[in-house]
Amino acid sequence: MTVWDRPEPPTRPVPLDRERIVAAAIALADEGGLEAVSLRKVAARLNAGPMRLYGYISTKEELFDLMVDEVHAEILPEEQPGDWREALRVLAHRTRRTALRHEWLADLLGGRPALGPNGLAVTEAKLAPLDGLAGLDTVMRAAETVSAYVTGAIRREIANLRAQRATGLSKRDWQRASGPHVTRMLATGRFPALAKAVYDGTDVDAETSFATGLDWVLDAVAAKLTRPPA
Repeated sequence: MTVWDRPEPPTRPVPLDRERIVAAAIALADEGGLEAVSLRKVAARLNAGPMRLYGYISTKEELFDLMVDEVHAEILPEEQPGDWREALRVLAHRTRRTALRHEWLADLLGGRPALGPNGLAVTEAKLAPLDGLAGLDTVMRAAETVSAYVTGAIRREIANLRAQRATGLSKRDWQRASGPHVTRMLATGRFPALAKAVYDGTDVDAETSFATGLDWVLDAVAAKLTRPPA
């Protein structure tokens, strides 16, 4: 029986329910990442004994599942766009913004499907606009391809943010500090393509990079959806 199917125990002294438990766990994760979340710490924040929580949640993994589902509610748009490209674009950008508010989400994206009600609703919102545009296998691969890009791009962006906090160096500061080494390595002539990218490429912010890459992925998906069957 999953945590979604298992009923909650009756209320006891110190009012407690899964909603309060999950809210406390999300607050801890927002403050210190997933490593800051444990049933003991959640119980302490709620002024309850740790064993009380086991009536509602069996494992930390179940708690993570509930946390992921709770923040998936922030991904769902109020209205579903009619155009499939716009629908997937909106979901992608809302996923990125949600992950930037809750950085720990990036660590839990991309694994097994989220089975909570909000997670299932997000999956439905991804698949529904594509329904009927191509064969089911093509639609599934299209949705998976967009999701893989979104997850990878979000993880890269958040990894950079974490590195900036850990080192105390902004992106510009890190580039200045690394500049002499990179210049020496490029001067060897062993990396001509990289040298061209470093000296001639245009540096863009994370949001622009995300949006551009997403548009390219959607272009590739569109080509598959409009291709006549073999």
